[in-house]
Amino acid sequence: MTTAVAAPFRFFSLQVVRTRRLGPSLVRVTFGGTALHAFHSEGRDQSLSLFLPHPGQSEPVVPLELDDNWWQGWRELPEDVRAVMRSYTLRALRRDPDEVDIDFVLHTPAGPASRWASRAVTGDRVLVLGPAVADNRAIRFRPPGDTDLVVLWGDESAVPAATAVLESLPAGTRVRAWLEVPHAGDVQDVRTEADAEITWLVRHDGSPMAVDAVRAARLPRAERPYVWIAGESGHVKALRRHFVGERGVDRRRVTFVGYWRQGMTEEQLRAAG
Repeated sequence: MTTAVAAPFRFFSLQVVRTRRLGPSLVRVTFGGTALHAFHSEGRDQSLSLFLPHPGQSEPVVPLELDDNWWQGWRELPEDVRAVMRSYTLRALRRDPDEVDIDFVLHTPAGPASRWASRAVTGDRVLVLGPAVADNRAIRFRPPGDTDLVVLWGDESAVPAATAVLESLPAGTRVRAWLEVPHAGDVQDVRTEADAEITWLVRHDGSPMAVDAVRAARLPRAERPYVWIAGESGHVKALRRHFVGERGVDRRRVTFVGYWRQGMTEEQLRAAG
């Protein structure tokens, strides 16, 4: 089923097809559904909203019958009844059959989404508020056409988007990327045709983190770099200041996205924003 919300986004009722553990901190959940033929995205960091059931519920509770008033109706439901909503990025979209992949970070202590993902089995039902138009406002990675160097940084929450971006870049694209994960087992083999230098930073092995590692690095010479930074809000802000203030990158060529904030739930972050 699809339900119009505010074009170009719609609700998609999906079921778990399979799961795959990617490392100690990451699990990939593949979803299918008859409505996915209407799901379209050209973005490699496509954001979407995922609605999950509470334990004991067979499906997430969202008042879709209210059409465009679903949000207010969802907010008015008891907290232990209304579906858990979390923001994620699309890892992959495939056809024949229609499937989408979403990679989940398994936090400790586990939040409701990571707890759900760690226990997900074939047939479990979710709702996704996702794109019905391939080019939409929930795509953030948009390097200008004259870009001569792509710079990426992301922590584990942004690894799905960053690796999807890397895989999509064409041959000849110069890339310098830093990807930060909790454990060595979370490091992934990224296949890209781009001329990419990828550094994995593993927090538990004493590697320099975030700003320190980037500040110490020598970047290839570039006249028109494009920078994409995503992950924990504090690190994202510090890295943006570094690239704009210390390296002199035009702020209009820096995309920065805070996926989460240390010490805050998504509900608290949304209320604060």
